[in-house]
Amino acid sequence: MPTMPTMPTLIPPEHYVREALGALRPLDAVATPLQAAHGLVLAEDVTAALPVPPWTNSAMDGYALRAEDAAGATNQAPVVLPVAGDVPAGTAPAPLAPGTAMRIMTGAMLPEGADAVVRVEDTDQAPGPRPLPQRVAIHAAPSTCLNVRRAGEGCAVGDPVMEAGTLLGATAISALASVGRAEVLARPRPRVAVVSTGAELVDAGQGLAPGTIPDSNSLLLAGLIRECGAAFAGARRSADTAEALAAVLAEAAEDADLVVTSGGVSAGAFDPLTMLAESAGGPAAARGSTLNAAPTGGDGPGARVRISFAKVAMQPGKPQGHGAIRARDGRDVPLLCLPGNPVSVLVSFTLVVAPALAILAGHREAAGIGATGPRASYARAATAWKGPVGRRQYVPVRVVDAPSPLPEPLPPAPESAGPAQSALSAQPAPAAPSALPWVEPTHRLGSGSHLVSSLSSAEALAVVDEETAGARPGDVVGLIPLPSPAHT
Repeated sequence: MPTMPTMPTLIPPEHYVREALGALRPLDAVATPLQAAHGLVLAEDVTAALPVPPWTNSAMDGYALRAEDAAGATNQAPVVLPVAGDVPAGTAPAPLAPGTAMRIMTGAMLPEGADAVVRVEDTDQAPGPRPLPQRVAIHAAPSTCLNVRRAGEGCAVGDPVMEAGTLLGATAISALASVGRAEVLARPRPRVAVVSTGAELVDAGQGLAPGTIPDSNSLLLAGLIRECGAAFAGARRSADTAEALAAVLAEAAEDADLVVTSGGVSAGAFDPLTMLAESAGGPAAARGSTLNAAPTGGDGPGARVRISFAKVAMQPGKPQGHGAIRARDGRDVPLLCLPGNPVSVLVSFTLVVAPALAILAGHREAAGIGATGPRASYARAATAWKGPVGRRQYVPVRVVDAPSPLPEPLPPAPESAGPAQSALSAQPAPAAPSALPWVEPTHRLGSGSHLVSSLSSAEALAVVDEETAGARPGDVVGLIPLPSPAHT
């Protein structure tokens, strides 16, 4: 009597993420000009090479003088001083003679001998571009250091300015320039190549022959990669043969730090990644176990490719794969294999690829990704939807107004992070569910993995525990924000 095959064990999403990303390390740092460093992660501790400010300078438009020369000045009894000259910004002024003043601009170097700046509003002179007056009446007695920025008061040479791991935004780059740096060691943007599998795929906008579909996944992945701040290294398409896929993967790996595939990770008779694993001498698509690897070596078309397969307790996106491709220069380029349905691609990218990019780019928060998953918040379900018991559900949702009438009674928030929440943020949900935003699925069919046409309105992924058969109106659900083009 034939033996029935055993069903593969489903592993929790966070376990798979740890397995798939455990070997990843930040890319080697490179010397990067500040003009090209925006959005990168600093890979060195930076100290100041210049003091800030580099010169003692004026904090106001006004008149530089010795404070003692205008002591006792008031509106009723102003002190009148001769004006010895102008001090525009960007010049080295002559020393200030005792008993005189110099007209000075904001940011201009304070003349030697001056120790205060009286703002123009406290004199008898009008602000703005005007001829240099011969004399100025001071209407307010200055104190020493009034309106003066001392050299080095912001930081001195050698002071710590920025730590390795800092994300270099506009303000950080400005700070680096101010302390004398023209370039820094930074992690480069990960280069990500995309490979779509399937003989049924055709270019977007091309007429469809029977059985063909537009290749939306390569465009989806290209956009998500850019929205994560990585560099898109091109999209390729492979036919459904091991030979074709092996050649395309090898080509993709040459100029990439990560290769991401879509499709071909199920147990179908024509799934190319399955066939590629078999050609390399590995087991047949890990059909009977949680993880199996196709070893490198041998003479098959997959000799340079190592793939492991998994069945993950998530919906959509159950079939997953990861491994590496040996490039001609000897690098082992990481490989992440996603399912082929577009919603599965979005969910898998959010849970697996985005954390991989964070690790490669050197982001600080990447250290705990394998254990806690993407950062998350919480929301409440405005409508009901169904979900599979035994698999954690990730539903594309949009924020909506609170339903009317509100669901009664209001379900309490979880007291602590449970199994589903451990893959979100490892923090308890807020104690007041009434303060949470309301969400609803972007499609009436919920998280169906093929529902690509509704993804454009998705703002986040709602997360439903694997022990729950979907969500009821008012239920508290996890919420993983999706990247927005406006914020990249």
